[in-house]
Amino acid sequence: MQPLKTLTLSGYKSIRSIERLELRPLNVLIGANSAGKSNFISFFKLLHELIGGHLQLHVAQQGGPDALLHFGRRATSRLEATLQFGQTSYSFELTPTVDNRLIFAYETSIHMTQGAAGTGPAGHAESATFSRSSSHHPMMASQVSAAIQSWRVYHFHDTSEAANVKRVGAINDNLFLRADAGNLAAFLYRLKTESPAEYGRIRDCIRLVMPSFDDFLLRPSPLEPHSIALEWREQGSDYPFLAHHLSDGSLRFICLATLLLQPTLPSTVLIDEPELGLHPYAIQMLASLLRSASTRTQLIIATQSVLLIDQLELEDLIVVERSGGASTFKRLQRAEFEHWLEDYSLGEMWTKNIFGGRPTR
Repeated sequence: MQPLKTLTLSGYKSIRSIERLELRPLNVLIGANSAGKSNFISFFKLLHELIGGHLQLHVAQQGGPDALLHFGRRATSRLEATLQFGQTSYSFELTPTVDNRLIFAYETSIHMTQGAAGTGPAGHAESATFSRSSSHHPMMASQVSAAIQSWRVYHFHDTSEAANVKRVGAINDNLFLRADAGNLAAFLYRLKTESPAEYGRIRDCIRLVMPSFDDFLLRPSPLEPHSIALEWREQGSDYPFLAHHLSDGSLRFICLATLLLQPTLPSTVLIDEPELGLHPYAIQMLASLLRSASTRTQLIIATQSVLLIDQLELEDLIVVERSGGASTFKRLQRAEFEHWLEDYSLGEMWTKNIFGGRPTR
C-alpha cells in the first residue's frame, strides 16, 4: 500500500488551511499546548471512520459539525481535504446541514493514468467513492480504502485502574492491537504463538527499560478459558504479577514496544504524546523504536519531549504554531538551520525557540 505523500486540508478544527504538507516515513509534530497537534492527528481518525461508512456516527459523537468545522459553521462553511498517495489522490468536501450532519458536497478519487472515479450527485451522507455499488473504479477505490482503513491512531494515556489494558479480555480479540491497547494480553498471546522471534524482541526491549522484568505469563484465565489478563513475572520469582502492579510509565512503554516491534505494522501509525510518563532512558529507547519502525511503516507522532526531539533528525520535525486562532504546520529544512546545528542540539534549538513551536505571548 502506498504511504500518504501530501495532505491538503482546510476548515477542520483549529486548522484553517494546510497546503500540500509533505509527509515522510517519520513525521514528528512539535509545538506548544493547544497549537493543533492533536487536532491534526484527530483528522486521521475522522478519515478512518469516513472510509468505514461511519461518518455520521463520528460527527455526532464529536458534538456535531460546529465541533469539527474551524470556529463552527458561522465562520466556516465547508471542510475540504485532498490526500495524495503516489499516483492516486482522494479529495472530498463536507458541508453542514440544518439537522447537524456533515454531508458530501463532492468526493472523488483520481489516478494519474486512469482518471477520476465518479461518485454520482452530491448530498450523500456516507462515502460513495468506497461503496462497491457506486465506485466507477473499484480497484483504485479499494487501494485508497485499504491504505486508510489500515491506519491506526494510538493513545496509551489511560493507565487508571479502570483502563481496558488492565481488565480481563477475550482471548480471541487479537487480530490487531487496539487503539488503547485494551487487548494487549490477547495480542501478545498470539505473537508468542505465531511470531516467537518478534515476541522475543519485545520482551528483550522491555527488559532493557525494566531490569526486574523477566517475561509475560500468557495463559487463558484458569476460571475463564476464553479470557486472558496481562500477567508478568520478575527476575528470580515465579509469582504472577498483574497489570495494575506496573507503574504507569512501565505499562505505557510495554504498549509502545509491542506496537512498534510487532511483525506486521499498519500502513500508517499515529501516536499522540508517546513519551507521557516515561523515564529518560525509556524515551531514548522509544526514539530508537520509532526510527526502526519508520523503515517499515509511516509514523506520525505528536510530542512535547525535548529529550525525544534530541534523538531525531531535523528533517523529521514539523513545527506546529497557533497564529490568529489558526494552526500552521512547517516542515523544517536542514539548510536553513545548518549553522545552528553546529552548536546546539535540536532540543536546545526548540527550547530557545530558534525554529518556533514554543509558547509566545
